[in-house]
Amino acid sequence: MFDPLSRGRAQRPRMDTRMDTHRDVDTRALGGTPVGALGLGTLAFTGGYGAVGEADAIATVHAALDHGVSVLDTADFYGGGAVEELLGRALAGRRAEAFVATRGGAVFSGPARPTSFDGSPGYLRKACDASLARLGTDHIDLYYLARVDPAVPVEESVGGLAELVAEGKIRHIGLSEAGPDQLRRAAAVHPVAALATEYSLWSRDVEDTVLPAARELGTTLVACSPLGRGFLTGATAGRALPEGDYRRNHPRFSDANLPTNQALLERAGRIGDALDVPLRQLALAWVLSRGTDVLPIPGTRTTAHLLDNVTAARRRLPGWAADELAELFSPEAVAGSRIPAPRPAVASAGTVKEAS
Repeated sequence: MFDPLSRGRAQRPRMDTRMDTHRDVDTRALGGTPVGALGLGTLAFTGGYGAVGEADAIATVHAALDHGVSVLDTADFYGGGAVEELLGRALAGRRAEAFVATRGGAVFSGPARPTSFDGSPGYLRKACDASLARLGTDHIDLYYLARVDPAVPVEESVGGLAELVAEGKIRHIGLSEAGPDQLRRAAAVHPVAALATEYSLWSRDVEDTVLPAARELGTTLVACSPLGRGFLTGATAGRALPEGDYRRNHPRFSDANLPTNQALLERAGRIGDALDVPLRQLALAWVLSRGTDVLPIPGTRTTAHLLDNVTAARRRLPGWAADELAELFSPEAVAGSRIPAPRPAVASAGTVKEAS
């Protein structure tokens, strides 16, 4: 295995850590619309990574908008719709500053996680109308088909979404966790502005076929979990995950796989040390370096972490560091699947608590 500090320091330009003189992150195009190069994922607002008060969640959304992080990415099944409702409250008076993205097609049986997905045009229309009501808006900027329904041709689902575009209910169509063939079939019906899937240093399978297909079609890759569910920040090192934390069910955090992955992270930390850049910023800067058609949406529950992500978005990663990090976290080196084991549906009663 290569040593990430094997080259002489004279051969290794340091990271450009100069901050922009303005407060905003850079912009990138999503469906032809200028948006911040960094988005905000909202899964953490469900409380799945630890308790979060509504006041803190809203403050985080406002901080994102203040710094040009305009893409607010959510789903109708986050907290059974509670996160969409929270975003609606957070965006009161600030809707024009945000590019709201949500997912539809989840099927629920009571106040629990989705039990299946329905991609029929009729169901998607109902789901979209429900999201519009919860968000308190007259349009959704990006509406994802949450999952391709195996019982419904993707062309039929996208055709239904295209009708919603024509009616002005949604501005752009996206797919979530779709394969390259599904993406091509969907794009033959209507332009697909974005494809959302996990992409980070330790989840790079999309580079084989999905990312090339997206680039072929002019589709932005929205990188979910760009910080590896917090692992790549080093925040989980040496501590046990609390009861109720989503990651307790994730293969890469298991006792069998964690030591191998932690060893990789320690070596990445040496690269960060050479650049005077903390791990949490290094990992995000790496995703941002993959191209202007890749838009990461790290999730966070706090303004402090949001501002740290903004700082990472303003950094420029040297080519040598990007290459060494990619080699270090090669797919064969990472232990465990990126897909969590199936979980039983549980009530979401603890979601988005009011601040006390």
